Amino acid sequence: MAVLVQKFGGTSVGSIDRILHVAEWVLNAQARGDHPVVVVSAMSGETNRLVELAHRIAPIPYSREYDLLIASGEQISVGLVTLAINAAAARRGLGGPCATPWLGHQLGIRTDAVFSKARIQAIDTDRLRGELDRRGIPVIAGFQGVDASGNITTLGRGGSDTSAVAIAAALKEAGTPGVDCEIYTDVDGVYTTDPRICPAARKIPRICFEEMMELASLGAKVLQIRSVEIAAKFRVPLHVRSSFEPVEGTRVVSQEELRSGPGALLEEVVVAGIAADPDQVKFTLQEVPDGPGVAAAIFGALSDAAVVVDVIVQDVSSDGRLNVSFTSGRSDALKAQGALEALAAVRFPGMRIVMRDSLAKVSIVGVGMQNHSG
Repeated sequence: MAVLVQKFGGTSVGSIDRILHVAEWVLNAQARGDHPVVVVSAMSGETNRLVELAHRIAPIPYSREYDLLIASGEQISVGLVTLAINAAAARRGLGGPCATPWLGHQLGIRTDAVFSKARIQAIDTDRLRGELDRRGIPVIAGFQGVDASGNITTLGRGGSDTSAVAIAAALKEAGTPGVDCEIYTDVDGVYTTDPRICPAARKIPRICFEEMMELASLGAKVLQIRSVEIAAKFRVPLHVRSSFEPVEGTRVVSQEELRSGPGALLEEVVVAGIAADPDQVKFTLQEVPDGPGVAAAIFGALSDAAVVVDVIVQDVSSDGRLNVSFTSGRSDALKAQGALEALAAVRFPGMRIVMRDSLAKVSIVGVGMQNHSG
C-alpha cells in the first residue's frame, strides 16, 4: 500500500469545478488502496495578485511581512480542497471527515530565514505519519514553512513542487515504505520544448534527474529545480502528469534507470530538450579596479542579497581596470542593483553599473551531449 504524495498546481485548483475534480481524483486514489498526501498551490493568478499589491507599496518588498502576505493564497486553497474532499467523501458514504488541512508551520516544515527564497531544513513527520496511520488524508499548503523564530516563510515561485518532494523525501527517510510523488499540472508531462511556442514539441516519456535539473534551471517551468534536486538526492520517484486527463505523463528517474528500465535505448539521446528563459537581465560593471578579492567582493555582495547569478563574463584587465558582466533573473534585478550600488559607494567609487533587460536565453540540454562531438 503506497503513500502517494500528490501536488496540485494553481491551474488544477483554479476554480471550484476544478477543486471538486481534484477531490474526486484524491478519493479515487484512496479507493485504489493508496495513502494520498495532498499538497496544493494557491489558485491560479492569486499569488501574482498578492505580489502586485506588495510591489505597489514597496519596490523591493521581500521581508517577513511579504512572505506572510503571499503565503495566504495557499491557505485559501487548503481550506477549499479539504472542504471538497470531505463533501465528496460524505456523498460516497465514507463516514465523517477524512481530510485535514495543514499549513506549513502546523506540519513542522522548518526553513531558514531567507524571505521569499527560504530553503527547507527539516520536516517533522510524526503528525503526518499519525494521520496516515488512521487512514486520514492530509491536505498541506505548499510553498511555505516557518523559520526558527516562528515567522512564516515562502520557498520561491514554484515552491509547492519543492514542498511536495521534500515531504515525500522526509517520509521515505522516516522509514515509510513505497513513497511516490506525483506533480499534477496543466500539461501532461515534460516536453522537448514549450509546446505553446513550438507546436512540434514532443512529450518525453522518461528523463533523468540531471537533464530535468538543467531544463528547470534554464527556464522550463514544469518543475522547480530545487524539487528535482531533492528527488535526485533521496531517490524519490517523480511523475509529472495532467490533472485533467488520466494519461501517463513523464517519469523523472536516475540515469541508471533510464538506461536499464523499460524502453531503454542502446544509445543515449544526444539532446533531451530546449529551454528558453525570456526574463533575463544583464549587468555590466565597468571600470572595476583589478586586484585580488575583487570578484569575491562583487559576487559575495550579490550572494548576501540572495541574488542568483547565471552567466559570468570578465574582460582581460587593461590599465588596471576591467569589466565584469553577469546575468540574473528579472525578479532579482532590483535586489542586484541595490547591492551593487551599495558596494560601489563603499569600495569601488569609480565603478559604473549598466543594466540591460528584455533579454532571453535559449539553452540546449542533454546528458548525451557530453559524449558527442559537435
